[in-house]
Parts: sequence; structure tokens; C-alpha cells
Amino acid sequence: MPSETIQWFPGHMAKTRRLISENIKNVDIVIEILDARIPYSSRNPEIARLIGDKPTLLLLNKASLADPAQNASWVKRYTTENTICLLTDCVSGNGINKMEGAIRTILADKLRRYEEKGMNKRIRAMVLGIPNVGKSSLINRICGTKKAKVENRPGVTLDKQWVPTKIGVDLMDMPGILWPKFEERRVGENLALTGAIRDGILDLETMAVILCKRLRRLYPEMLSTRYKLGDMAQYKETSDYDLFLTIGRKRGFLISGGEINTERTAIMLLDEFRDAKIGRITLDRYSKEELPDA
Repeated sequence: MPSETIQWFPGHMAKTRRLISENIKNVDIVIEILDARIPYSSRNPEIARLIGDKPTLLLLNKASLADPAQNASWVKRYTTENTICLLTDCVSGNGINKMEGAIRTILADKLRRYEEKGMNKRIRAMVLGIPNVGKSSLINRICGTKKAKVENRPGVTLDKQWVPTKIGVDLMDMPGILWPKFEERRVGENLALTGAIRDGILDLETMAVILCKRLRRLYPEMLSTRYKLGDMAQYKETSDYDLFLTIGRKRGFLISGGEINTERTAIMLLDEFRDAKIGRITLDRYSKEELPDA
């Protein structure tokens, strides 16, 4: 599936780019949220250009769904002089209590200058990330009440919102933003697998076969255990599509004539991956040789 077939840039995303450019000067810090299952693929390369050298708190959200070892490696990779990286989970609330301290650490010099001048200014932060990464859920967690719209689909927040929080930070919630073209095929595939791109943009069966390909290489034991496949060595010469059919057969998803119900199998595989029923999985690997290929 070539990368150029994955196109996703509706008008509201162009508007979001303008909103970021126009408002970045009005905030002290950027809170950029990534999906911990795809820490590379979910990092919009345009954001770095749009925010310049603005201090950044980088959150690997949905961390409870991702591989713990990979979580630790990506936190280390993304922590720099101007950026602190934290693991968070908006469902359980894990990591949320570390945000205030991290923000104040990053902005320590600026806050000290405010204090010396007798200024009691609230910190302003812009919240950025791709669609369906958990921005609104995070904001509602910090606020302790429902302030932002939350749905498990991309494209819900369509305009900026200023939201005060109980940690002394005012948040500007921006709509999710993807970039015009995915130059790396694997990036577009990973975004589709995690639901950052609406289901229907790509064929569900194609996505499920791609998922089988990823899992048989990265997490063969989890795949085997979940779908009772036995020793994965026996599938060495089996195509990804035939492995997909085998999983459907193991689950009993049959239609008349003994054919596999491929649509039902595809939906099941994608749902179980997204709900971490297969296991805690990270599709983007920390090691350079396993980063998305062109």
C-alpha cells in the first residue's frame, strides 16, 4: 500500500495550522501529546516548525496500552534540554500528577523572573497532538470536570478552547492536526491501525493484514497466545493474509461454504489491538533499525 494513497487533510486542519502560528506567541509552553503505541508515527513533524524553540512537555499518552520496555526507551529518547517527556494515561490518571512539576521545572527561569518582578501570572500552555490521541481526555483529567469534548474518533475538537485548570495552568486546547502527506508508508499505516485516521479511509481487511504482519514480527508470543496459534515457527512460510485467515478460522468466523468472514475477523483484530486484549504493544520501535521505513 503506497504512502501516497493515504491522504488526510480536511479544511479544519489547515485552519489549525493557522491557529497555532497565530497563538504560539501567547503561550509559555507547549504540551504535545503522542500515542505511546506509536511514539514516532504520532509525532507530527510540522509541529516542531510551527512552535519553534518554545519549551515543550511531551506526553506519551495511552502508556498503559504500550510495551513498558519501549515506553522507558522512548521517554529517554525524547527528553532533551528543552523538553521533558512523561508517560501518562488519561483513563487511569497515571502520570497526570507529574505534569505540574514538570511544567514548572521547564519554566523555572521564566517563573523566577516573574516572582522577582512581583508578578503572579498564570502559566499558559498550548495542547497539541494528532487526532484521537487523548487531548480532550487529558484536559478533563487535569480540570477534574468535563471541559472538553471527548469521543473515541478523530476530528471532534474543531476550534481552540481556553481551559483553566486546578494546577495553575491555563490550557489552549487545539484541534488534532495531521500533516498533508505521509512520506513514510509505515507511518500512515500505524496512524490507521491506532485510529488516528478514520476507519473507512483505508480498507479494514488491509489494515488487519498489516497488523498481523507487525505482530508476527514484533510480538509473536502474544499473537500466538491470544489466538491459540501454537508454535509460530510453523507459519514461517505462511503469508500475512493466510495468517489473517487462520486467525478468523480459529475464532470460528465462518460463513456458508466454510469461507472465512474476513470483515468480522478484521474488525475483531483491530478492536482487540486497540483495547490491548492482545497485550501491551508498541508498533514503533526505539532502535533505529526498526523505525518506520520509507
